[in-house]
Amino acid sequence: MLRIIVVFILFFSLSSCQNDNEKVVVKDVGNSWKKNDSKSLDFDIKDSQGPKNLVFVIRNNNDYPYSNLRLIAKIEEGKKIISTDTLNYVLAKPNGEWIGTGFGDTKENLFQYKLNYKFPQNGNYSVKVVQAMRRNVLPGIEDIGIKIQNSKP
Repeated sequence: MLRIIVVFILFFSLSSCQNDNEKVVVKDVGNSWKKNDSKSLDFDIKDSQGPKNLVFVIRNNNDYPYSNLRLIAKIEEGKKIISTDTLNYVLAKPNGEWIGTGFGDTKENLFQYKLNYKFPQNGNYSVKVVQAMRRNVLPGIEDIGIKIQNSKP
């Protein structure tokens, strides 16, 4: 029950802070992310002429057994793959202390994905993400999301 309340508060705070210059799409991973379970983060681009910053939002807890997170991310327009990237993000300091913000066991991190990225045209897009760690089931990741911001000139 406490987890549901925390997720609701985080979602409400993210959605209330949004403005027309940014969108945030978050998916619940459920603290157990299977290796081939692709998380689809869907969004609409209405101004493809303006460059965008794409930033991953990752929430982990103390059940996460590693200091880093490897992801494979694909940007798709419909069924067409536009970009594929293998990413490695650091979630903890060398002494094991989690980086990021938050209280209690859950920490939230924002990681740059693409800066000044121009989408080919207006329309519906997806960022599909799979975990690329060595475990078939990865514990400790609660949510993954993407923040799309208009790039500042």
